[in-house]
Formats: sequence, structure tokens, C-alpha cells
Amino acid sequence: MACSCSAPEPKSPAPGFRKALWIALWVNLAMFLVEGYASLQSGSVSLMADAIDFFGDSANYLLSLSVLSMGMLWRGRAAMVKGITMTVFGIAVLGRAIWVMQSGITPEPMTMGAVGLLALAANMSVAAMLFKFREGDSDMRSVWLCSRNDAIGNIAVMIAALGVFGTGTAWPDLAVATVMGGLAITAGISVVRHARRDIQGAQAALDSQAFMAEPTPPSQE
Repeated sequence: MACSCSAPEPKSPAPGFRKALWIALWVNLAMFLVEGYASLQSGSVSLMADAIDFFGDSANYLLSLSVLSMGMLWRGRAAMVKGITMTVFGIAVLGRAIWVMQSGITPEPMTMGAVGLLALAANMSVAAMLFKFREGDSDMRSVWLCSRNDAIGNIAVMIAALGVFGTGTAWPDLAVATVMGGLAITAGISVVRHARRDIQGAQAALDSQAFMAEPTPPSQE
């Protein structure tokens, strides 16, 4: 029996997209471990936020790979999950920033800057690799947005490290963490909206196909 959860004649993923996702997955996992350890050593909220983002992106890339050969309905649903995840991540970062602000912890700027530079190099490579897929369906767009946001976040972490070094306070780190949280929320909302359109279009195509397949009742004289 054919699966009824896929839209008829779905778009095939762009050539090279699957390979790009695998590369992005392993790069993000490696950077999650590096930044996670560095954030604990430095006490930086923005670095910890970036590490959590790396982990979230790894899970999102794995989710994209799992639905890549499926129809637009399932790929739209996967993008919806990713958009919601991005939004929740942003809210969590804002909450963490508020907690650290109240605790009065000042991070170590040299570790922030060095690890931020390494993460920037990794994310710029991934973003450049995924750039040509940015105008695809909602799933491809969500992958591109994740990579773009990561590169922006890494630059922001490095700016925060300079700010902490210059002022001797945690405020630059907290400010950058707040911006990163807000960026994740807005990008997540954008992906959810795009995914909703894809899901509605795929569902409409399925409904149309089901209607056309219904047998015509015999005429009664």
C-alpha cells in the first residue's frame, strides 16, 4: 500500500544537499563538544548559548537527513519541528542570561575569543557550503538559517570577549547572549511560517489527488 503521508511527485532535494548535511552535522557535533567544555571553563553565557546552538543544529541536520527522501508534507513537518526548536532555544538563552545577570559571574575573555574564532571558521565554512541551498523548500531554508545564525553568533561572541576584556564586567557577554536569543526566536518564527505554507500546499495536493481518485457513482436513470 502506498504511503498517504507524502505529497504526490515531491521535489527532489538539490544535488549535493545530502552530502552537505552530513558534513554540517559532524562539524556541529565537534564544535558542540569544544564550545561546551570552553563555556564551562570560561563561565561565558554567550559561549554556552553558542555550544547549545551547535548541539541543536546537529539534531536538526540529522532530522533533515531522515526526511530528505520523503515528500514535501513530511519535510515541511520536520522544518516545523526545527522552527519550534529554534524558538525554544532563544527563549532558554534569554532565561539563562537573566539568571547569570543576577548571579554576578564575570567570564574569562581570552577563552571566549579564541574559541569564538575557531567556531566562526567552522560555521563560515558550513554556511558557504549551504549558501546555494538557501532558496529551496522550508527544510533547506531552515538549514541555511541555522548556519547563517551560527556565523553571526560567533562574531558576536568575539565582540563580547573584547567587551568583557575591556570593561572587566559580564555585561557585554550578557548583551550578546540576549541578541543571540532574540535572533534564534525570529529565525524560528520565520521557519515555522515557511513550513506551515509547505504543509498546507502539500496537504492540498494530497486532498486533490484523493478527490480525483474517488470513483464516480453510476448515473441513475
